[in-house]
Amino acid sequence: MKGKRGIILTGAIVGIVATMLVKYGNPANMGFCIACFLRDISGSLGLHRAAVVQYIRPEIIGLVLGSFFISLGMKEFKTRGGSSPFLRFILGFIVMVGALMFLGCPLRMVLRMAGGDLNAFVGLVGFAAGIGIGILFLNKGFSLKRTYTLSSLEGYMFPGLNVGLLVLLLSAPTFILFSTDGPGSQHAPWLIALIAGLIVGSLAQRTRLCMVGGIRDLILFKDSYLISGFISIFVVALIGSLLINNSFSLSFVNQPVAHTDGLWNFLGMLLAGWGSILLGGCPLRQLILSGEGNIDSVISVMGMVVGAAFSHNFSLAASPKGPSANGQIAVIIGFAVLLAVSYFNIEKSDIKMKGDVKLEA
Repeated sequence: MKGKRGIILTGAIVGIVATMLVKYGNPANMGFCIACFLRDISGSLGLHRAAVVQYIRPEIIGLVLGSFFISLGMKEFKTRGGSSPFLRFILGFIVMVGALMFLGCPLRMVLRMAGGDLNAFVGLVGFAAGIGIGILFLNKGFSLKRTYTLSSLEGYMFPGLNVGLLVLLLSAPTFILFSTDGPGSQHAPWLIALIAGLIVGSLAQRTRLCMVGGIRDLILFKDSYLISGFISIFVVALIGSLLINNSFSLSFVNQPVAHTDGLWNFLGMLLAGWGSILLGGCPLRQLILSGEGNIDSVISVMGMVVGAAFSHNFSLAASPKGPSANGQIAVIIGFAVLLAVSYFNIEKSDIKMKGDVKLEA
């Protein structure tokens, strides 16, 4: 899977898999959505009580375990961490607030675009703008400091946690919550979803698939390798929505699990893009790195899970009716926090971090 052909093929497979997940039961334009699926898991565990978004999504489990198994097999599993862990938690939280304002992660943004949702193109502009702001600070020397080698046991814990989630999904004890209507009740059969996650997790690990990295590398290095994967996802998912799911609708209105407030679609993805570039990768990339033993990414993912719970417990998340006042305030606060984190983590040296950031994501 090396070279541009490999990541284009990976993107095509992700597009096919996302199309088939919708065909088998996932919500429209939501074959994959890291933010939405983490939110659903958070609700299923009782961390929030929004009854329409509660389900243990096997796709997330598969993504982590796929990355874990392939990295072990290729001798790339390495437990490391210790790079500004609490800041990474906060950044993960903020990325989730932005994503739930938009109602989707960068991967779902591309799938929404492929389904004809014009609101997602507005989100893309905001996402690219947020990455551009982050790049300004990268060029000034932004860094969350170095990582350290940790015990192997710590690296195995997050994949083990995901195995535990799979057990809870299959055993369905009474303390686990499952939606009976709404997006949480719409899902492909668990085995199909798990296999889909394993496939995508394995391929994403080999190719470093990352939407944030794709736009960043294109701007900084004129390198189109990573962005080629997402262009491929878009093209194949577009064909799938036209020919398989018959769901393509070129419009701003009446789009599934989406709202039409252009300003807050833009700002939500701007917040998610800026926060993600400070983390070194999009939510999908954070999950893949977590499977490889990167504890900093595990901390980021935990921040996203808590951010999802907080967003629904305190009415920060948008709905198809539009953004809430609380959510708008949270996004503005998020910008202030990102500005502070970006500024106060500029290293006062002549060493630029562009090369290191490229390797991380």
